[in-house]
Parts: sequence; structure tokens; C-alpha cells
Amino acid sequence: MAREPIPAVLAESASIEIDGAVVARSLGLDVEAFRQLMADRKITVLCERGTDEDAELYRASFYYGDRSVRLIVDKEGRVVRS
Repeated sequence: MAREPIPAVLAESASIEIDGAVVARSLGLDVEAFRQLMADRKITVLCERGTDEDAELYRASFYYGDRSVRLIVDKEGRVVRS
């Protein structure tokens, strides 16, 4: 049985800035601790771009230990919903 390739389209990289205070508060951290943990790469971030009716939105997920926060933001980094 021959395997059919699945086309993958890679989008250009977008740069979004999200207010660190919002993320820090959601993770139960103060802003300075959050910034240091980000610099030390102790907080993992996954950002996904929306499609179709959500094309102008992004889902940003932040993970630290057993804590996580997921925010839906617009292209300006403004939180639309959490």
C-alpha cells in the first residue's frame, strides 16, 4: 500500500507581545519572577494561530511546573478571552 503525502503549509512567523503581568498573575507569580523564569526558559510557551473565523486570533499557552494558562489574543496581543 503506497503512502500518500500530506501537504503541509508553513505560515510566516508572527511576533506577538502579550502583557507579562497578565500571564504572571494567571500563573500566580509576581512580574519579576515571571520575567526571570522566562529568561531562564523555565516557562514553556506554545502559540497557535487561528484559522477560518479565528484567523486574526492566536492561542497562547504558558506552562510552568503543574500550572498553566491559556489566553486567546488578537494580533496586537490584547487578551480576547482566557
